[in-house]
Amino acid sequence: MKRPLVFLSGLMLMLGFAFAHADEYSDTIALFKNSTESAAFFNSSYGYAVFPTIGKGGLVVGAAHGNGHVYRHGRYVGDTSMTQLSVGAQAGGQAYSQIIFFENEAAFNEFTKGSFEFGADANAVAITAAAGATAGTTGASAGASATKRDAKNVGTYYKGMAVFTIVKGGAMYQAVLAGQKFSYTPR
Repeated sequence: MKRPLVFLSGLMLMLGFAFAHADEYSDTIALFKNSTESAAFFNSSYGYAVFPTIGKGGLVVGAAHGNGHVYRHGRYVGDTSMTQLSVGAQAGGQAYSQIIFFENEAAFNEFTKGSFEFGADANAVAITAAAGATAGTTGASAGASATKRDAKNVGTYYKGMAVFTIVKGGAMYQAVLAGQKFSYTPR
């Protein structure tokens, strides 16, 4: 009798973690859907990759990492992870959410072929407000985010992709060249 109870308890615990994990993605997607800057991309994109939390920190040498899900036509199709290493003038730490929209199937395939890398960036981030500029495969832009409801983006699609971020918290000064590298595993 004890074995089935232990098994069922373990199964319920695992399901609880699975639903909690899924809620994190649903909540992050809802934040981006409610942002005036990124909302329209959900209707026009082929797919997207969403990262509920990317942690970033550094003091001269920095790193960032986050795990995400990839969606095609709104359906979860695989997992992705982002890693970033950087060297330069930087100090502090931050957490943010990120979403990458794919304009068409070609952009989606480029990202999901196994390994993808974005170009260089430079930004300054305060607790829940962000200001920054990017240059590289994401395009060149500048923007600001005042609250979690406002997403800072690169504007329009560049090479079939558009990137939005929402600062969750932290304080970091950074002016470095760093590339975000992504891996993809189909579901």
